[in-house]
Amino acid sequence: MCGTCGCAEESGGTRVVMLREEDAPDHGHPHPHPHPRPHERLQPGGAGETVTIEQKVLARNDLLAERNRTWMTDRGVVAVNMMSSPGAGKTTLLERTVTDLGGRRAVAVIEGDQETRLDADRIRRTGCAVVQVNTGAGCHLDAEMMRDALTALSPAEGSLLMVENVGNLVCPALFDLGERSKVVIISVTEGTDKPLKYPYMFAAADLILINKSDLLPHVDFDVEQCAHHARSVNPDVRVLTVSATTGEGLAHWYDWLAEQR
Repeated sequence: MCGTCGCAEESGGTRVVMLREEDAPDHGHPHPHPHPRPHERLQPGGAGETVTIEQKVLARNDLLAERNRTWMTDRGVVAVNMMSSPGAGKTTLLERTVTDLGGRRAVAVIEGDQETRLDADRIRRTGCAVVQVNTGAGCHLDAEMMRDALTALSPAEGSLLMVENVGNLVCPALFDLGERSKVVIISVTEGTDKPLKYPYMFAAADLILINKSDLLPHVDFDVEQCAHHARSVNPDVRVLTVSATTGEGLAHWYDWLAEQR
């Protein structure tokens, strides 16, 4: 079991699947996956040996993330790491974003899930280049998975790279992928107090999107209170209210993406 989040340690290995072509083969490799301790702001717990191992894993991840960042910077590729709990609407938002951006900017997508190609298939139908990363029992993407996905995807110079992380409000915040920015999506069907319950995720965010605003008349969710909670753990974070279904607020989301250069 993972000492950080309690999930099962991965045993099946990571698979990176290229989906730009119908008949693209699977690409897999064994990927032993110990989980690190939380971000240094957290107090580590457990035996000293366990903490030392976890620190080494995190340090290795950070080294690989810096290499990813350098690789992308040299090519003008801007990566945005999109994180949320399951069902917040990340994939629907990505579909809408890729479609609406059209020819304004080259866009590529890395999809992270424990299993299946379902989300990558949805993105592929938009005509966008996409790679699926299946993490097995792993609860997040890491810098090594990102490197393998970059190798398979080979995003065009100057492109926007959207990374849909595994649905989880804990571990994805702790692993740098080499991305330019982190975006956290919360839907109005979740609790207003989510930023207080998962502070490290929201503290790591450069932008918070409150999605599914079209459902506000039907749910008990206070947008202003949620934004207040988010800023209590991240005073400078920007918060936008959007609906990937109706398009409400998406112009502001696209403006923010245009600023990521």
